[in-house]
Amino acid sequence: MGKVVRVGGRGTSRRVSDKEADNWTGKDYAELQKKRKDAAKDVYVSMGRGTKKIKLGDIAETSGRPTGKGRWVSMGRGTGRRKIE
Repeated sequence: MGKVVRVGGRGTSRRVSDKEADNWTGKDYAELQKKRKDAAKDVYVSMGRGTKKIKLGDIAETSGRPTGKGRWVSMGRGTGRRKIE
């Protein structure tokens, strides 16, 4: 893609290297998360203030973010409000 300068050792050394493709946003990151979850599906995680534990593979897939339509949002230092349409 391009060149990038990596600084190390408290700024005393510099290395020029090729820039790799970004995989921390969008669909690329979603795929990376899915691969990591599939690799760790037998690992237990604690839930509910540590009162129960479930396997990571048992957590359901999410499908996006809910809309904010019809909700109120505070405005101006919390003194006013506005409805999201």
